[in-house]
Amino acid sequence: MMNDTPIARACRRTMLFLWLLAPSASQAQTPDSARPFHYTAAQCPSCAEWLAPHPPIRIFGNTYYVGTNGLSAILITSPQGHILIDGGLPESAPIIVSNIRVLKFLVEDVRLILNSHAHYDHAGGIAELQRASGAEVAASPWSARVMRSGKSQLGDPQRAIAFAYPPIPVVRTIADGETLRVGALAITAHFTPGHTPGGTTWSWRSCEGSACKDFVYADSQTPVSADGFFFTRSSEYPTAIADFEHSFDVLEHLSCDVLVTPHPGASSLWERVQTQTFTDTSACKRYAVTAREALAKRVASERKLP
Repeated sequence: MMNDTPIARACRRTMLFLWLLAPSASQAQTPDSARPFHYTAAQCPSCAEWLAPHPPIRIFGNTYYVGTNGLSAILITSPQGHILIDGGLPESAPIIVSNIRVLKFLVEDVRLILNSHAHYDHAGGIAELQRASGAEVAASPWSARVMRSGKSQLGDPQRAIAFAYPPIPVVRTIADGETLRVGALAITAHFTPGHTPGGTTWSWRSCEGSACKDFVYADSQTPVSADGFFFTRSSEYPTAIADFEHSFDVLEHLSCDVLVTPHPGASSLWERVQTQTFTDTSACKRYAVTAREALAKRVASERKLP
């Protein structure tokens, strides 16, 4: 358990204040900072768009979007402490902290940090966010191994093109179907591998008065890989197709009023913000159908190759 005495909390606030006054994560001078993990435009053409700031928004009840324009981070709040899902790129961390503060919450009140999948664009900022908050970090067994090292491992379809990111030395390992709690908050892990062997979808309930909605933060389900990786015949990840099929089935059967995804565009978040129509009970099923179609196309294309 984290030390939560008044003195400890005051120390955490002071450390956060000093951290925010320091150079940004991309400029910090410590060897374990984000500086070695700055990705150039040539290396990562999408990073500039992903890092574009976006004002935080309340989606419903105690669930908020605190990520950047192109990479989601979700804050679920309670008087006893908060849960944060995903940390974007290494350079996303100060933006996420700023968005949390704009909402009048404190980052050091984040008690638990979770992850969708352990790639640099969703786990890259978690080390900085963990240092700022003192929160526990939890992930699936495969993702936890990657996050502890900051480097992708055998079985990742994108291993040859996945950038390294700041490692998180201590990551708690969770089980499929496990419910994690912070005060009155309860969030459940659903392992949805395929995009990576450790992909995890998260579900929870948010309420406004007597009105409650079931949220699903569905992990990426795209069959994207480095050149030379074949989902149909990989010795590194021989269960990839079966894992995808399992994940589609999970997503089709979850209670799902509001869908959010690690890349907000994958669930049309900004269009829904414009119309304020977040609730769509068929969104998870459509997400699974679209993913299944993409996998079928990828499999068909691979089978045409020698």
